[in-house]
Amino acid sequence: MPFKMYTRSGDKGETSLFGGIRVKKTDQRVIAYGCVDELNSLLGVVRSVVTEERIKQLIFKEQRRLFKVGADLATPLSAKTPKPIERISDEDIRELEEEIDALNVKPINAFVVPGSSQPSAYLHYARAVTRRAEREVWKLLESGADANPKVAVYLNRLSSLLFVAALYVNESAGVSEDKWP
Repeated sequence: MPFKMYTRSGDKGETSLFGGIRVKKTDQRVIAYGCVDELNSLLGVVRSVVTEERIKQLIFKEQRRLFKVGADLATPLSAKTPKPIERISDEDIRELEEEIDALNVKPINAFVVPGSSQPSAYLHYARAVTRRAEREVWKLLESGADANPKVAVYLNRLSSLLFVAALYVNESAGVSEDKWP
């Protein structure tokens, strides 16, 4: 019998979290990890247009880590799961900070207007989606949900990394930033 990609279990507006809890698809937790899923897909697009191997590898590493973010968000801290869920940690955040520092781009003293190159524009787009995901995680946390607050910090750093990566790809290609004012 062929594998079916549908279960029909979500046809009435509910989905299951890790640990088996059923929630509405409009639940803030689902919205938050849905934004992370969208971000991961967008980073796949970014990785397909970036030519600098260093940035491609960096994006791929963060795409893989975003699966950990999604699992973390989809699993209440108190959930009983068959095996432990790997959570976003201070180490994940520290690694991002090291990557940001290692890119060592020149400081910018103005707002950057996205669009000076296609790879940079896509990195800025991913940065903006990351910021939205971060806001949705903050809504989840502020609602009192049983969720890992380090996810919000991780997403904050990831948006900084994507900003710096956008500057890096332009600097590497000899493209000047479009600035405002």
